[in-house]
Parts: sequence; C-alpha cells; structure tokens
Amino acid sequence: MYIVSIEEKIKNLYEKNPQANIIVDKIHRYAEKLSGKGYNNIKIMNFCGTHEWTITHYGLRSLMPDNVELIAGPGCPVCITPGYYVDLLIKLSMENYTVLSYGDSYKLPGTKLRGVRSLFDAKIRGWDTRIVYSFLDAIKTAHKNPDRKHVFFAVGFETTMPTTALPLYQGIVPKNLLILSAYRLTPPIMKYLLDEKPEARLDGIIAPGHVSAVIGSNAWSFLPRDYSIPTVVAGFEPIDVLLAILYILKMIYEQKPMLVNEYTRVVKPEGNTIAKKIMYSVYSVVDSYWRGIGVVKSSGAIHSEKYREYDLFHNLGFEDKPVDDKLPGCKCPEVTLGLAKPTDCPLFMKRCTPNNPYGPCMVSVEGTCRIWAENLPVKL
Repeated sequence: MYIVSIEEKIKNLYEKNPQANIIVDKIHRYAEKLSGKGYNNIKIMNFCGTHEWTITHYGLRSLMPDNVELIAGPGCPVCITPGYYVDLLIKLSMENYTVLSYGDSYKLPGTKLRGVRSLFDAKIRGWDTRIVYSFLDAIKTAHKNPDRKHVFFAVGFETTMPTTALPLYQGIVPKNLLILSAYRLTPPIMKYLLDEKPEARLDGIIAPGHVSAVIGSNAWSFLPRDYSIPTVVAGFEPIDVLLAILYILKMIYEQKPMLVNEYTRVVKPEGNTIAKKIMYSVYSVVDSYWRGIGVVKSSGAIHSEKYREYDLFHNLGFEDKPVDDKLPGCKCPEVTLGLAKPTDCPLFMKRCTPNNPYGPCMVSVEGTCRIWAENLPVKL
C-alpha cells in the first residue's frame, strides 16, 4: 500500500485524458481575465456526491487557478435524512419488524450519541435489520416471509424515487411491506440555499447528472433566470467536470448566465417523462425537514392517497414531526450547504472516521466528509 500524491494523480489524469490539459489551460486563461475584472474569489458549487468524488479523487482542485474555488454542496441524500427516522426504525426492529435498508444508510446515526445509534448497531444487538440492494429485493424478502411485518427505508433524491414508485404503480408490493419515505427533492434545496444563506455567494453551479436524467436539465433553468447564476448539468468523468467549470467561467466573463447541458448523452431537457409521470402519481410533494438544516418548502415526497396504505407514518399512526438531530460538534449541516469544509470540523478523522462515523456526512460514499477521508490522498 502506498499514498498517491497530488502530482501522481494529475499525471494519471493527463495520461488517461490528454485533452484535459487543453481544458485546464483555457480555465486558467478565463480565470486570469476575470481576475483583471475584479473576480478574485469565484465560487463554483457542485451538487452531487459523485461530482465531489471525481473532483477530489482526481485532484481537480489542485488544477484550479487561485481565484477559482470548488465547493461541495447538498449532493448526499443519506447526509440529510432525519436522524429521528433512524430512531423510529430501530424501535420497530425491537418490536419484531424486519427493517430493510440500502447499505449506504445502514450506519446512518440517529439522534443518540451512544448505544444503539444505527441499524447496524441494532443488528449487532440481534434485531432484524438487513441490507438490500434494491426495493425489488425488499419485495422478494417480504414475499418470502408473508407472516412477518417489514419496513423499507426509502432514502434518496429523485434518482431513486422511480425504483419504489414503479412497483407500487404496478401493484406488486405485498401488504406486509411498509415504506418509510425519506425522499427529498433537489431544486428546492438549491432555492433554499440561495434565498436563506446569502453568505454562500455562489458564482456558478454544476447541477447533478443522475438527478437530471430523471427530472431533466430544464428543472435548473430557474438558476440563471432568477438568480443570474451560470449553471451546467454535467457528467461524471473528469473531462465532464472540467468542461462544466470552463463553461461557467466563460459565461461569467461574457456576463451571460445560461443553462448548459453538458451531459447530453444521458440528460434530456424534459428528463424521463414516463418516470416523472409515475413518480408524481405515487408521491405527493410536501414541505420536508432536512437533517440539521430545517424544513424546506416543497422538498419532500409522501405517498399519495391511493398508495397511503403503504406509508409507514400513515399506517402506524406516527407523526413525521421534525426533531433537533444535529449532533454536538458535527459540522455536517454546514458542509452540506457548502458553508464549511470537512477539515473545518474538529471531529474529522478524529472521533469521526469512515469505519466509525459519528456524523452523517461520514456514512455514505456520497458524503463529502467520507469522500475527503478516503481520497485525500488516495491509498492504493
């Protein structure tokens, strides 16, 4: 095992992507021109955990001019999932429910500081919590055990909403499988950030490719239209991200904020219209709580009336009421909104590590703290 230095990472990047050198050179030229116009701190936010992984893993920040800062934004659905959801699921596992969860939310901490903090901890205690790879796996598990009650922990953004919406729409979900919908919608959190956190002061936004494949690039048109912020929907290769940065700098220089779809090989302006139709027939949009951040208008999804019998809160009579779940000392909410870096947190790589996460941003592979912990530098 050895440590890959920034120099080695850049060398590998250029060897695999010869055109990257040309793009980086153009980025520097535009940045120099903008510096001459007084742009001394250009903040570009990426809005996807995979974009942050690409930027960090390939050392793209080290290629940026001094006046260009790449900021990680709210790109991790696990990081913003309410901690009291975990508390509730742990309680149900103690009451003979089988709790089914994706692997990246299995170690998500609830609101407790010690003891049984996660579904993983509950498993250690002997309670029935399991990892599944898809909602279809959850359906198969429930079918195989018809006399047992099951709950699926549905965590995600618009990318994964169709995976639960379609089986419900098709009527193939068994009655012994309830769903705790922790889905959150992404455009509303960006509006919240720009309206409620002016200190963020963003100059450009790299919009998420996976989400946009479902909701469409046009879903981000409000950013240049209402906020005059250049926005690029980008793919996930290093070249995609570098091109997005170049396009943003060019728009800033020309003072022509627009929406650019760099990821045309996957993303359409209108998105996946069939998936959206099914999603919004199964789910209704509501105001929802984001962990450590607050209630964000029209940012959540609950089951519509026709499918309400599968909704955990409706079926069991629990109230989805926000609870203060910001963990003491943890800066995950600030990191999620781009107001702090992982290294600003006093717990980072001390009390909070990938093997023993204290805060939610260290749990998922899309969490900024986890990405920084595993890629600064890269270990081989």
